[in-house]
Amino acid sequence: MRHELRTEIDIEAPPEQVWAQLVDLPAYADWNPFITAADGAAEDGHPLSLRMEPPGGRGMTIRPKVTAVSDSAALEWLGHLGVPGIFDGRHRFELTTTASGTHLVQRETFTGVLVRPFRRSLDTHTRAGFEAMNEALRRRVAEARPA
Repeated sequence: MRHELRTEIDIEAPPEQVWAQLVDLPAYADWNPFITAADGAAEDGHPLSLRMEPPGGRGMTIRPKVTAVSDSAALEWLGHLGVPGIFDGRHRFELTTTASGTHLVQRETFTGVLVRPFRRSLDTHTRAGFEAMNEALRRRVAEARPA
């Protein structure tokens, strides 16, 4: 089974400014309502520890590995619930330059035997978490911009 969530937001700042906030993982606790704690480095091959708190859902800590990094353009990690193949999530952020700043796409592709029973929660709680994070990132970037 396979399922994808995708959310998007436009941020009025260049990708470099959005990227700086996105890869500052220790600061997530200060602004991110979805990933409320993050440890590790946004570098290819590095392990992360992420505390996810989806609105209305059950919180959990996952330990994915960074699988792709393209400075100011893309960050991706792959996590597993227990053993690979049971419930896997490939999470990706893509930043594209626009006339007014940055278009951010946040997506995750879920695969494995537990996708079907978790699908309703993914479509409600997890999607709401993505949207809350996108909006919080937009605000964080705006607050961090030089006057």
